[in-house]
Amino acid sequence: MAYAIDDSCIKCGACEAECPVGCISEAQSKYVIDASSCVECGACAAVCPVGAPNPEN
Repeated sequence: MAYAIDDSCIKCGACEAECPVGCISEAQSKYVIDASSCVECGACAAVCPVGAPNPEN
């Protein structure tokens, strides 16, 4: 199950820099994850200071 970034994102960029497949990009109000490219590694969640990336349900 791919990860998604919720509205608690503070746009710090830590997740984008950590993603091994480059599927995270900056959007207008938060960072977003391309679910079709996400390899479900959890690297983004591990570095996020606010816990915004979570597995999609």
